[in-house]
Amino acid sequence: MAELGAHLTAASAGDDRPSIFEAVAQDSLMAAVKPALQHLVKVLAESNPGRYGFLWRWFDEIYVLLDLLLQQHYLARFSGSFSENFYSLKRIPMGDCKQQPLATAGLPKRQHWKSLLLLVLVPYLKGKLEKMVSSLREEDEYSIHPPSSSWKRFYRAFLAAYPFVNMTWEGWFLIQQLCYILGKAQHHSPVLRLAGVRLVRLTAEDIQALEEKVAGATSSRTHSIKTQVQSAVRKVLGGIAFSLSTGLSVSVFFLQFLDWWYSSENQETIKSLTALPTPPPPVHLDDGASSALLPKLKTMCPLCRKIRVNATALSTSGFVFCYRCVYNYVKAHQRCPVTGYATELQHLVKLYSPES
Repeated sequence: MAELGAHLTAASAGDDRPSIFEAVAQDSLMAAVKPALQHLVKVLAESNPGRYGFLWRWFDEIYVLLDLLLQQHYLARFSGSFSENFYSLKRIPMGDCKQQPLATAGLPKRQHWKSLLLLVLVPYLKGKLEKMVSSLREEDEYSIHPPSSSWKRFYRAFLAAYPFVNMTWEGWFLIQQLCYILGKAQHHSPVLRLAGVRLVRLTAEDIQALEEKVAGATSSRTHSIKTQVQSAVRKVLGGIAFSLSTGLSVSVFFLQFLDWWYSSENQETIKSLTALPTPPPPVHLDDGASSALLPKLKTMCPLCRKIRVNATALSTSGFVFCYRCVYNYVKAHQRCPVTGYATELQHLVKLYSPES
């Protein structure tokens, strides 16, 4: 234990390496931003499904595009990601560099593009994989696919192997962090190793060079009109990334508070009916396009127009459908087929009659 404390002290006070606390804190910063933004988008989608519903359905893709723009802006100008720059860190190529390049110099092209792809694509693909696994587990639980299908056997094998693959992935990160604490590795994350870079603190020369670059950019805007016209698209994209990064810098603590507030609640309570917003009675369905979807016979499914099989209600709207019909519809559109309320698969409630 004393040896571990000595390594921590040496790492934080000796060389230019960030401490493990700084490295982990910058990793958790962007991980806290996405859930908070996702909750804000969900509130907008529930308040006006027609106008903001697409934001909820395509949230992952919209977020990854904004993240790509943001990280490209910071990697090109500060040699580090948004969260790394927030904690006064930068990336340098791997190896023993006697003289570190300034943050304004940027990374070599190979390390730059590898860093950008790993910063953006790895969290996106990991999130998509987790959603797919959750969906497959629900399909397996309710037997959506026929038992004899080869696809069912395949994804059952995939579901059985996924926990071990995920444990290996997380264990790799844990071992890398332990090696970093003990001074046996130059990076705390395998992703940095794959990108061929390591993290160091910004020096006084870096800060001075960044200030001079900002001042030079301001003066060039006033004197070089032709350059502005030729690089208009690039500056617009840079302006969007700058405004996004500035907004995140100002609201990062608010977003972290939102993430803490909602993650501290019991997940079962969030999924329960009492935690769901009570929708107003759909009196607007008496006339209009949506009313044509409702059959006159109450035992019929509004989607397939047949007598309901395995009746299932949507807790967000209260309408009842066949389980297979409403499952496939909600999975594809993330909304109620009748009211348009934002809906997820967890809002499906199977109904059981006394006869069954």
